[in-house]
Amino acid sequence: MRPLRRRRGWIGLALAGLMTATGCSADGPAEPERSTYKDGHLRVLASSELSDMEPVLKAARAATGVSVELTWSGTLDAAEQVASGNADGKYDAIWLSSNDYLRLRPEAAGKLSSETPVMSSPVALGVKPEALARLGWKPGEVTWPAVHEAVAAGRLTYGMTDPVRSNSGFSALVSVASGLSGAQAALSDADVKAATPRLKEFFAGQKLTSGSSGWLVSAYAKRGDVDALVNYESVLLSMNRDAKGAGAPLTVVRPRDGVVTAHYPLTLLTSAPAGARDAGRALTEYLRGPEAQKAITEQTFRRPVAAGVAPAAGLDAEKRRELPFPGSRSVADGLLASYENELRRPSRTVYVLDTSGSMSEEDRIGRLKSALTDLTGSGSSGTGQRFRDREEVTLLPFGSKVKKVRTHVVEPGNPGPALDAIRGDVKSLEPDGGTAVYGSLEAAYQHLGKGGADAFTSIVLMTDGENTEGVGAGHFDSFYAALPPAQKQTPVFAVLFGDSDRKELTHIAELTGGRLFDATGTGVPPAVAGGGSLAGAFEEIRGYQ
Repeated sequence: MRPLRRRRGWIGLALAGLMTATGCSADGPAEPERSTYKDGHLRVLASSELSDMEPVLKAARAATGVSVELTWSGTLDAAEQVASGNADGKYDAIWLSSNDYLRLRPEAAGKLSSETPVMSSPVALGVKPEALARLGWKPGEVTWPAVHEAVAAGRLTYGMTDPVRSNSGFSALVSVASGLSGAQAALSDADVKAATPRLKEFFAGQKLTSGSSGWLVSAYAKRGDVDALVNYESVLLSMNRDAKGAGAPLTVVRPRDGVVTAHYPLTLLTSAPAGARDAGRALTEYLRGPEAQKAITEQTFRRPVAAGVAPAAGLDAEKRRELPFPGSRSVADGLLASYENELRRPSRTVYVLDTSGSMSEEDRIGRLKSALTDLTGSGSSGTGQRFRDREEVTLLPFGSKVKKVRTHVVEPGNPGPALDAIRGDVKSLEPDGGTAVYGSLEAAYQHLGKGGADAFTSIVLMTDGENTEGVGAGHFDSFYAALPPAQKQTPVFAVLFGDSDRKELTHIAELTGGRLFDATGTGVPPAVAGGGSLAGAFEEIRGYQ
């Protein structure tokens, strides 16, 4: 599993406002610097969804004197860092949605000093009221097989985050696999194999994917034609509260036959200095106290773990069976690989690549070639490290006009020829000409309009300058407005690089329902992901394709 890039956020007296600026888009982070321990200061590797804990942590600092420095990470990446020892000396604690995956790494056992659940939230299904009525469902009686039956019959569509890059997506994948397999004990390879036909049918109904819960909510609202979202209960209820949904609030359904629950254990590392462990224990004690527990459940819709504290309004108190987690790392990794390459709908992506004359400056063309070559992986590449099986990859380099269009499909069981061909096309890229951004984007939409597999379609636009050739922004806006409704659902993920025009690319991303990624290395505003490198931006975009 390739390590995901991380972003650091701070909580403290002088820097109390900075987490708001960085935490709300904490899904494309940069590599943290190694820092030394300071008294009363806790360095924590954390799930990005915990950005909503800012007010609680500010109150904790006032009550305990403990300030918290959060570095965002995906669950699988954090597990790798801890197990490999790379977290030693960088972090004093980890705070993930779950330690279940980490426990599958035997070498991690000696790295953990203590772990204490702070709150909980089960995976749930948020369904539009009209879809619920159409299906005749009573929320308290819905089961995972009933959800599968509705999806397989074409009566329900949904969105969920990418399990390889998102904590909520990984928990959702385990929930569905466990629920459809009927496993009564730890999920095994045999369970996954037995459920595979139904899992394929289930994931055929997934119409939205995302590397982050925040973008998933925005894309869901823009699309309007997706019936449901699979995510943590807390995310769905927060979405309803913040009025980010399309139309009426979603009805939150916890399947009656069981759920996978995140317990958010604050876990101290054995490598942490004694002072940090003391600070961690003080923070944990405060967070499990009645005042903090009440604030947590009311502000985040996660469930309290302390006795005597009532869940926030809207949290159904009826208990659900906990679905079994994979019994070994090989089962968990196998389930992820199966999702990537077999279960989910394939990807269909056009890479619109600026190869104008300015790309010869500062070895920009070299960095582009390196970033794209990384996506072709190697013989030992793990899940998420290369283009997926069944993926259709189109390279559309441009200068003053589109130079060529080359499409390759990664064949299951024999990915080598397509990956080699992509490497060859990337190697042949040469910088020359002007910058025809909008005309090239129109060509990408026209290419996708020629048809193809039922797939997650997207366009990745990388440019190091502003539009200087061909049609302009007004022409593209009119072109996009005239597209068939189905084609308008193809987002453009625009990458800031070199001297590209931020305003121009922001407009393109917002118009098409895409997102802006930063590869300039000059700082990442709150609404921009990517972490500052071209390779980082391209890698992060994989979660949205």
